[in-house]
Amino acid sequence: MRKPDSPLWKIGTATVALATAFTVVACGSSTGTGAAPVPPGPHNAHGNQPPAPTQPLRAGERFVDLKMAEAYTPAPPEGGGTDEYRCQVIDPGLTRTAFVTGTQVTPENVALAHHAIVYAVPPGGAAAVRAHDAKTPGLGWQCFGGTGVAGAEVEEGDATWVDTWAPGASETLFTEDVGFKLEPGSLIVLQMHYNLLASDGKPAGSDRSAVRLRLTDGSPQTRELDTSPLSAPTDLPCAADESGPLCDRAASIADVTKRFGEDTGGMADRQVQECNQGGAPKPGDTQTCDHEVDEPMTLFAGFGHMHLLGRSIKVELNPGTPNAKVVLDVPQFDFDNQRLLKLPSPVDVNPGDKLRVTCTHDAKLRKQLPQLSKLPPRYVVWGDGTSDEMCTGIMTVSPRKS
Repeated sequence: MRKPDSPLWKIGTATVALATAFTVVACGSSTGTGAAPVPPGPHNAHGNQPPAPTQPLRAGERFVDLKMAEAYTPAPPEGGGTDEYRCQVIDPGLTRTAFVTGTQVTPENVALAHHAIVYAVPPGGAAAVRAHDAKTPGLGWQCFGGTGVAGAEVEEGDATWVDTWAPGASETLFTEDVGFKLEPGSLIVLQMHYNLLASDGKPAGSDRSAVRLRLTDGSPQTRELDTSPLSAPTDLPCAADESGPLCDRAASIADVTKRFGEDTGGMADRQVQECNQGGAPKPGDTQTCDHEVDEPMTLFAGFGHMHLLGRSIKVELNPGTPNAKVVLDVPQFDFDNQRLLKLPSPVDVNPGDKLRVTCTHDAKLRKQLPQLSKLPPRYVVWGDGTSDEMCTGIMTVSPRKS
């Protein structure tokens, strides 16, 4: 099993679900790789398009519509910055086991919503979630670290990452024979990442987001889904014509730590240790990391996540071999158009196979984007804020027998 502080467990410091999935084996960096230009469009960190309509129900399916209990007005954390991660618990009211075959997150205020993650907490963790919610003042609780609840975290096997929403995403829909398992008494924890860059970190309205679950009772043949990310470091220096205190890597990491805490602040160095096999950071606009598969599984879909400086992201199976295959390819990344991409057909992977994630970022975009142009230049490392960066290929998988 991967240790809980591994970058394999993190998106932002949101933890993920699949235990014993991958081992990091190598990582690298390069500069000047000729990434594709930013596609036309605002690239403004928030999509303005209305959500795509939900697909009709299929045989045996039903919808369960859930909503945050009240509207919430986000505010930046005490450490400063313009980002807040807020979790709220929602009870789907299940009285029998069901499988989630589709999800759709609908933020009420897309001007504030950076991303959302839907976690499923089984009955064994429900009491811990309710107790944490009850003792936290206000609506919900701050949750930079996954659900933020001891006893209901996915790295311990106490919760499952079911879905991710980001601008441009529509309904996530799988075939009826696969799904995320929910038992009676399970709870949903909705993590909303709110970004206040446009209002300079000041409160700018409320949000009451909703989640629609597509459920089926399943059958003995239904395969249970799980989620696993493949991450690489972000070590993006300031552009050649930029300068300032935060162009120093150590100073930038200290700033991330101040805003989000020691766990997030330590991610950059932990990723270097694991992906560079204990070596030094490799500054550059393109970073790669190889992950070795430990157990047999099947890949069904992938979701590439970066922030505003992202140019492209790709996940390859067994690169450099005769059996190499690209399983996720976003050659022109657009923050306002992130979505789950289903593979043309499921792909089986086996112990010893390697999955390589590659991300390209572009520091020159900082001057072109309204949200970033007013911020000081920085050496960009992994961080939870929209002005920081990430590199994660989020894969939807199902364990299988060898």
